[in-house]
Amino acid sequence: MKGDSEIIDALNAGLTIELTAINLYFIHSKMCRDWGYNTLAKHFYDESIEEMKHAEYLIDRILFLEGVPEIARYDVIRVGDTVEKQLANALELELKAVSTYNDGVKLAADKKDAGSKEIMERILVESEESVDWTETQQHVISEVGIQLYLSTQTGGPAE
Repeated sequence: MKGDSEIIDALNAGLTIELTAINLYFIHSKMCRDWGYNTLAKHFYDESIEEMKHAEYLIDRILFLEGVPEIARYDVIRVGDTVEKQLANALELELKAVSTYNDGVKLAADKKDAGSKEIMERILVESEESVDWTETQQHVISEVGIQLYLSTQTGGPAE
């Protein structure tokens, strides 16, 4: 089914963010594991897998619309050298995702493409949940301090 080029562009814009996020969360997971923050490492690893699923939904939709998935496009991957920087970088990328998907949902509604709209709405909600989680972590750090926060992130086995 031949899709609208603007919709395909919007889906590819989301794909760029998802591919960037896969890498960002994966390296943050590996770094946190190396530092002994196993709980946080698991969270970042799970986020990386969730972003991979988002990328899969977008790629499948783009192909369905007879478009070309732009898998070589990435935003800058800002690797944080501290947990606080990692959280800030994740928040920045997730806020960009929320904005991108809000625009994409509106475009899909205007173009009467319910399938693309549904996919972007689902990813939008999960991106908003990631924003909320990250903002909560930053709030906890501001309340209890980074050292106490990090002491809560050492649990669980190293996988």
